[in-house]
Amino acid sequence: MHDRPSRPARWWARTLILPVLAVALIAGSGTAAYAAEDTEPPSTPGPITVAGTTANSVQLTWAASTDNVGVASYQVSQIFTDVGVMRTTTTNSILITGMLPSRTYTFSVWAVDAAGNRSTAPPALRFTQPPGDSQPPTAPSALAVRTVGETSVNLGWDPSTDNVLLAQYDVLSVTPTGNTVVARVWLLPPAYPSTSVTVTGLTPGTTYTFAVRALDEAGNHSALSNPVTVTTGPTPEPTPACVVRHRVVAQWHGGFQAELAITNTGPTTISGWTVTWSFPSSQRIVSIWGAALVSQTGDTVALRDARYNATIRPDGTVVIGYVTSGSVPPTAFALNGQSCRVG
Repeated sequence: MHDRPSRPARWWARTLILPVLAVALIAGSGTAAYAAEDTEPPSTPGPITVAGTTANSVQLTWAASTDNVGVASYQVSQIFTDVGVMRTTTTNSILITGMLPSRTYTFSVWAVDAAGNRSTAPPALRFTQPPGDSQPPTAPSALAVRTVGETSVNLGWDPSTDNVLLAQYDVLSVTPTGNTVVARVWLLPPAYPSTSVTVTGLTPGTTYTFAVRALDEAGNHSALSNPVTVTTGPTPEPTPACVVRHRVVAQWHGGFQAELAITNTGPTTISGWTVTWSFPSSQRIVSIWGAALVSQTGDTVALRDARYNATIRPDGTVVIGYVTSGSVPPTAFALNGQSCRVG
């Protein structure tokens, strides 16, 4: 006895299986071909509206899109600060859970057809979850000055707390006529909290009073922290770009001979120079070499280069000599109007 099915049974198998397989193949190849030819995106969905909400969920809906073939799905994006989540639904509504109260989210929606064509999005919806947050953060504490410069001050403090979420710190300049925000520390995304800031753009040698306040995401301000008062440093004196070494090589009654070595300590080459110093008005230059006398007016002596030594490269030195009546050597020198350090 054989186990093979009888002819009617085998015929029914072919009747049921083969046509179904053929239809599947034809439908599959037709859909793929048609999708490849479909380049028309769906229409823009209607405005996003809130159909319902709880403390941790929101139901969104929008007017359905149309398409020349058919809308396959909708993509819905949810953004909080710079953290985004993309969801997909086959209907023109979606229930989003896991929301936090009083946080502000931004939602967008796009329609997508079977060929993958994507519509444009309607205006994004910015929505704050209930309940409304009316509780301010605690005030920052232990505000202190960490470093002081001529035009900047670095401040640090202990953090505030909030019932929902801190958004930022404001640093204020406190004056008798009012408070002005001079720096901000952003706390969103919350992965990078900071409790310090450098306030810049200050005036040298000036006294300032600072305080800090916290803001939560709903815009509630905390009370001010303890104030701190600080005075910025004075404007630094310019670093001398030259060094002068003055040496008396011979001296006699009523005069002396001196040697003057001028070194360029700046980063750039000097092309053409004038050196000045002060003498008593009765003391006069008798002779000079390595330079030319420009003037001696009152107590000011001015010499210029001798042309062959007009260029002084960085770390380069020129040497001049002179003979003067009198016995008072100079103690301060300037090169091209800038004071030199006396070596």
